[in-house]
Amino acid sequence: MRQLILDTETTGLDPKSGHKIIEFAALEMIDRKLTGDYLHLYINPQREIDIGASRVHGIYTNDVKDKPNFKEVINEILAYIKDAELIIHNAKFDIGFLDYQFSELNRGIASDYTTNVIDTLSIARKKFPGAKNNLDALCDRFRIDRADRGFHGALIDCRLLSDIYLHLTREQIVLEGFEQKILNSNTFQFDKIGGDVSLKVPIPSEHDISLHNAILKKINPTDNTEIW
Repeated sequence: MRQLILDTETTGLDPKSGHKIIEFAALEMIDRKLTGDYLHLYINPQREIDIGASRVHGIYTNDVKDKPNFKEVINEILAYIKDAELIIHNAKFDIGFLDYQFSELNRGIASDYTTNVIDTLSIARKKFPGAKNNLDALCDRFRIDRADRGFHGALIDCRLLSDIYLHLTREQIVLEGFEQKILNSNTFQFDKIGGDVSLKVPIPSEHDISLHNAILKKINPTDNTEIW
């Protein structure tokens, strides 16, 4: 499966109020490993960036005034996210902006192009209820080095999020791998017993049967009839 660790930075908090995306980043991950392929864009929002937003991500209006606008990069973004599963921290925010700007240009919404969206904030809240679950807190919890994160830039946040995602889902993947190992093993057969209930029925080897009979003989050496 092709997954993309995705993040955006914006001029403000609400696309319906005219705020726009100014930075887009996506790192490609296949089989839970970063491939080294990525898309990183700075975008001219064609409006001022709120000073409060600039203090968070470190991008000011003059920094992006010579960059292409969203209309000029939309085809590149759509081609990159096509048929991928997106992994985003607080997905509602980023998807909200992408959907709004895609629809402004009559290009539909993100789900028209992608297979699924995984929200790591939602996973973290279920795993650590009541705790802080922003990127900084999760990096500290999983001992991920965030020394290079001076600002909340999209590219650096994607790199941190890739590690966070692996930590958040490692237990799930281990369990799924163990389950698949059992399914692929010849040790078990699956018999359907009533309705939709499937039970795993162990198939004893000749050695197992021999040991079993030896135990029965010890229990009742004078009777060869099976007790159970």
